[in-house]
Amino acid sequence: MLPPRSVPSERAPGVPEPEELWEAEMEQLRCSGAPVRGLPYAMMDKRLIWQLREPAGVQTLRWQRWQRRRQTVERRLREAAQRLARGLGLWEAALYEIGGLFGTGIRSYFTFLRFLLLLNLLSLLLTASFVLLPLAWLRPPDPGPALNLTLQCPGSPQSQPGVLRFHNQLWHVLTGRAFTNTYLFYGAYGVGPESSSAYSIRLAYLLSPLACLLLCFCGTLRRMVKGLPQKTLLGQGYQAPLSAKVFSSWDFCIRVQEAAIIKKHEISNEFKVELEEGRRFQLMQQQTRAQRACHLLSYLRVNILIGLLVVGAISAIFWATKYSQDNKEESLFLLLQYLPPGVIALVNFLGPLLFTFLVQLENYPPNTEVNLTLMWCVVLKLASLGMFSFSLGQTILCIGRDKTSCESYGYNACDYQCWENSVGEELYKLSIFNFLLTVAFAFLVTLPRRLLVDQFSGRFWAWLEREEFLVPKNVLDIVAGQTVTWMGLFYCPLLPLLNSVFLFLSFYIKKYTLLKNSRASSRPFRASSSTFFFQLVLLLGLLLAAVPLGYVVSSIHSSWDCGLFTNYSAPWQVVPELVALGLPPIGQRALHYLGSHAFSFPLLIMLSLVLTVCISQTQANARAIHRLRKQLVWQVQEKWHLVEDLSRLLPEPGPSDSPGPKSPASQASRPRSFCPGFPCPGSPGARAPPPGPSVVDAAGLRSTCPGPHGTPASARRFRFPSVAEL
Repeated sequence: MLPPRSVPSERAPGVPEPEELWEAEMEQLRCSGAPVRGLPYAMMDKRLIWQLREPAGVQTLRWQRWQRRRQTVERRLREAAQRLARGLGLWEAALYEIGGLFGTGIRSYFTFLRFLLLLNLLSLLLTASFVLLPLAWLRPPDPGPALNLTLQCPGSPQSQPGVLRFHNQLWHVLTGRAFTNTYLFYGAYGVGPESSSAYSIRLAYLLSPLACLLLCFCGTLRRMVKGLPQKTLLGQGYQAPLSAKVFSSWDFCIRVQEAAIIKKHEISNEFKVELEEGRRFQLMQQQTRAQRACHLLSYLRVNILIGLLVVGAISAIFWATKYSQDNKEESLFLLLQYLPPGVIALVNFLGPLLFTFLVQLENYPPNTEVNLTLMWCVVLKLASLGMFSFSLGQTILCIGRDKTSCESYGYNACDYQCWENSVGEELYKLSIFNFLLTVAFAFLVTLPRRLLVDQFSGRFWAWLEREEFLVPKNVLDIVAGQTVTWMGLFYCPLLPLLNSVFLFLSFYIKKYTLLKNSRASSRPFRASSSTFFFQLVLLLGLLLAAVPLGYVVSSIHSSWDCGLFTNYSAPWQVVPELVALGLPPIGQRALHYLGSHAFSFPLLIMLSLVLTVCISQTQANARAIHRLRKQLVWQVQEKWHLVEDLSRLLPEPGPSDSPGPKSPASQASRPRSFCPGFPCPGSPGARAPPPGPSVVDAAGLRSTCPGPHGTPASARRFRFPSVAEL
């Protein structure tokens, strides 16, 4: 809307008229490609801009108007769907409350738990769509009678008296024996020959676990790249100043008291994280070379001791699994079935305590202590699962052992007629035991501890206090459970359903523990760094599950009397058979070439070129960021030069704002520059920084802004307050 004309006044030469400014602005809006919907104008002005952007003398076609209306409707529907998804999102209100009260670091754990739940539901959807529904719909023919194999075993099989003594339905549910003949385990699946049906259940069953692992890898990698911390890409000095967060963090739309309390806690947690990171960075910069060398030798000594403990722990897991599998005929067999999960849980409980004790003896800084302990906890957790898998393979598949039945059938057929079911039962028991352990710690350890601490007073109870909610420990627990689920995709296809139920219940159990029975961690950390760590550990668990599965699918003989691959030397042999049945010779030769070594060389060259392009692009982006940062500093310096010139030219008003000439003393007493509440890199540009120690502000930049009473800020030593002072 045009402003009303006013009485013409004297204007300096070169100053444009308001009409000229309005016309220039409208021309700029007409030529710009910014969407009209995002412009800060009224609807009447937006319609005018829309009309100005229409080509002159061209009549808008009906098809174009309909297409615009369709795009508008699609955009509005998409936005409405996004708002509905956010409103109906799983645990959104609970996540908002946790993030406000305890910070984004603890909230990232619960967000990660929800992400794992979605991954399990996706895996279950794939298995149900491509395996279970076709089995129910196609009704494949009966696979025929089982093969009557005469096993030449060194001793006759003995009965298991323990089974009759402890036979009850609950125990069979806990061990998985109650679901042996259901679709929960591999042995219940069976179809006829491949030529009898157009849809291959065998191929779907084989590719479903591989597809689940691939989708989980892509989702985890995408989330990992999206959650990279900014300091990894832009450096330690690139961060928002604290002053900007002080003046822009509050949400003035808040009208509810509870929301205001949560928002205040959230802002306080953000300041704690910022100040703690700045303090740690200053401590690292103050270390000398001699101190760093001593710390390096100390790290080496502690790591050697902890490495020996890890080796002993995984050896105990190996012998416990071997003893449990070799003593199947004893009366305590049913009790020995939970010996490997119990030993794994004991090792993962005592290991972090011993690691923390050894690290605390060296008097490391808190950040170094936590990182070192966490690294070895990750190694112990994944190594224990890896040793458990290897011990099962050595006992059941005779990996590294010489046995008569293994030479004839490819596995220990005397003790394990359906070895896939046996492996699935072991993974099922491990998953059940992990969840029962979570419930037991929440209600039998943490809850009584909170009740005793709140009920009694004294030095001992003050020292004991509530249990600290350790995010890394809880993350490692759910990552271990997810790794077990991935390991059992082939042997126990419906294990993701079981793990989804466990994750859903674990969310409410952990939320209750955090809000009622625990206290927040004393070490704050960013959600971006914690998310990156979570996804990295999850990728390691995915790799640990994918390697044994790939080896079993490609090289291990299937069971002779159960499952889908009874007549195949390995499950992967169904792929060449289907290729020979369903593809023409040209397609068979093409697939044969893609799977040969001749195709690996051009593939390697192409991947090398892609990697080279990506690295070059990353380096170019880093150089561009560096140039932009330098340009930003130059622009700030130029603006400060202009501010100084303007401060010299403008007259200074007196105490009573009376007109008249000002004294030279009042002009000389006025400072030549000023500093607002934000960092001013390179200011003032005309003066050199005063001698003495410089100040590093929250942004990591040198500041020479004068402080109150004319005292330059560089004359005062800046100190990051501790978290306790907040």
